[in-house]
Amino acid sequence: MKVSKEELVHIANLAMLNLKEEEIDTYLAHLQDILNFANIVKDAPVGKLDITIGANEAENIFRKDEIKNFNDTEALLQNAPEKEQNMFKIPKVL
Repeated sequence: MKVSKEELVHIANLAMLNLKEEEIDTYLAHLQDILNFANIVKDAPVGKLDITIGANEAENIFRKDEIKNFNDTEALLQNAPEKEQNMFKIPKVL
């Protein structure tokens, strides 16, 4: 598919691009390269390929959620800006 200068200017106006006259040839060449590549991708032989949803079939592996006792509460709270009754004190969130 060949794009004319008039079509490029129309597309640029739709995209609210203010192209200068000397930029039109550069943009025209770049747009033509993009369209040529799109045609290559469109014509790629994919008939024998399997349908895929993702790049790989990896699954999330979760560890078991276990409660562990930690007896050094002072070490846990040493960087707390405020603490009360061996807990972090935070502002109310409603």
